[in-house]
Amino acid sequence: MILISLDMETQIIDDIMQRIVSRSIEHGKKLPSENELAKKYKVPRMTVRNALTKLEERGYIYSKQGKGRYLKEKSMQIQLHLTGKTSFTDKMKQAGYKLKTENIVCEKIAYNEQIYNSLNIEEEEDVYKVGRIRYINEEPIAIHYSFVSKKMFPQIIEDGPKIESMFAYYRELGYKKFSSKQSLLSITFPTSDEQQLLSCKSMVPLIVVENDCIDVASNKVLEHTKILYRSDKFKYDISMD
Repeated sequence: MILISLDMETQIIDDIMQRIVSRSIEHGKKLPSENELAKKYKVPRMTVRNALTKLEERGYIYSKQGKGRYLKEKSMQIQLHLTGKTSFTDKMKQAGYKLKTENIVCEKIAYNEQIYNSLNIEEEEDVYKVGRIRYINEEPIAIHYSFVSKKMFPQIIEDGPKIESMFAYYRELGYKKFSSKQSLLSITFPTSDEQQLLSCKSMVPLIVVENDCIDVASNKVLEHTKILYRSDKFKYDISMD
């Protein structure tokens, strides 16, 4: 009986998703009520409610108290190059988007083998994480974390909380041209803190991009970068610039 209920729950989700993809449901429009859907699929209301709850957790629909559930308004889709030598700030400005950056953290991190190896430093050295949240048209769309060695950037404790663009910071210090190693892409789901920062639900996937920023002149690794992008806000271009 439970398996049948789960199968029907999946069918309801698939059917509604198909209607969203085919645009037979318009953005912002009200969905059929739980009672209407229960009657249509010949299932208990709880099965319908579970299906709708999952769609809400994934960010496709939302509830209005006492009014029902609605399909979310069409989301802005930003085309983004995931590779290349241009900073996120410059990419967004070149594309004409209204970008705002807020510095959210500058703190020393515990030893992390991957990050320390990327920065080519010893375990006893200090590494600081500088975090910024990115907004497009006042919507939070990405969190950028830069990991830098205090030995290479002795003023990072004082400068870090004020940094909005790491590339701009590096240029102020005399670094002019940048390159990167191979980017690593993965998928994760937001923590409770990340949900608050990005204004998203727990089941909205995040695209994680990790790479290293390298100074072309010296071939030194300036930082290890980890970026969390809201997957529902971007179209991704992975071709080389």
